[in-house]
Amino acid sequence: MVKAVVLVVEDEQPMRELISSFLRDDGYQVLEAGDGAAALQVLAQHSPDLIIADIMMPFMDGFELIKEVRKSSELPFIFLSARGEEWDKVKGLRLGADDYIAKPFHSGELIARVETVLRRAGKQLKLNILKAGKIELDPEYREIMNNGVPVTLTKKEFDLLSLLMQEKGRTVLRERIMFAVWGPDYPGSDRTVDTHVKTLRMKLGSQGELIKTVRGTGYRLEDSQ
Repeated sequence: MVKAVVLVVEDEQPMRELISSFLRDDGYQVLEAGDGAAALQVLAQHSPDLIIADIMMPFMDGFELIKEVRKSSELPFIFLSARGEEWDKVKGLRLGADDYIAKPFHSGELIARVETVLRRAGKQLKLNILKAGKIELDPEYREIMNNGVPVTLTKKEFDLLSLLMQEKGRTVLRERIMFAVWGPDYPGSDRTVDTHVKTLRMKLGSQGELIKTVRGTGYRLEDSQ
């Protein structure tokens, strides 16, 4: 089940894809646009729950975009920019933005800001309990139940299991796990993933066998042993 629909407006494709991957990994549906003008075309056909937009873009920048959006809508709006000047932040907020995130940022900060803005706007996030075998994972309260018994996991272990459960039945590459859980700048190796999977299996007991190793590729979570 999709939490909410987010329109990401960013002219740099690698950054746009990075933001979109963070959101999709956390259960959001993502629409994309490369500039403000393209974003207005998307808005004419779709009804997202939130806009995340860069400020500096060709054709129509983020400031002009929010001016157009605010003519007819109070749609939640987050500015994202590498420009750290205080005036940019003040101008964005005065134009009606709900929040401002400066680059660089971590996925956790982005997701937390998105959830806060959506809740402030009264949006009921469509959070759902993820299930596999006897494991139940609550993404909102970050709780794990194994056959009705709470399981204590570290943040990385939780994020790893959450990713595998979201992709249940599909192989998740080690590279994607590293990127989603530890971030693009983490200096560790694939062995970090293997070590965390080993510990996660131990903590899950017999249900840990649901996590299958795909030799030379990554891991896959099955629904039953």
